[in-house]
Amino acid sequence: MAARSAALKLDWAKVTTSLGLRGQTVASLQAFKKRNDDVRRKVQALSEQPTTVDFAHYRSILKNTAVVDEIEKRFTSFQPATYDLSRQLKAIDAFEVEAVRNAVATKETVDLELKDLEKTLKNIETARPFEDLTVDEVAAAEPSIDEKTAKLVSKGRWSVPGYKEKFGDLALL
Repeated sequence: MAARSAALKLDWAKVTTSLGLRGQTVASLQAFKKRNDDVRRKVQALSEQPTTVDFAHYRSILKNTAVVDEIEKRFTSFQPATYDLSRQLKAIDAFEVEAVRNAVATKETVDLELKDLEKTLKNIETARPFEDLTVDEVAAAEPSIDEKTAKLVSKGRWSVPGYKEKFGDLALL
């Protein structure tokens, strides 16, 4: 009974957000919750149905009491089928193991991303303003700039933006 009350009190949305679950793990958890809710509703509906049959009442209103006698005989001799639930329980256990493994993998991925983002944030916070950087520092940070510049200058395609407007066109001299 304690497990039932705990399952009813579980805040499913909070589980996914507090654990930071994503993707297949969340989808599997939601599918499990849906199946759980459906079964709980069916059990509730079945438990509310009456379980006793008043055969004397049916004998009094029906002319053919042999039918009632036959139904009563079958009703009293009925034995409900029993099912071995070990297969379903093993499937649930396997689902739990998979869910935990996915959650751990997701946590590890998130932790790595957080470390990378913290490193990037620290670099941004400690970076000097772009105006204070020298050409050599920019070239050291991104070596492809020197290569591209050398290629453009060698082809005669290099021009500094705003140079002509500020100093005039040197080709006219």
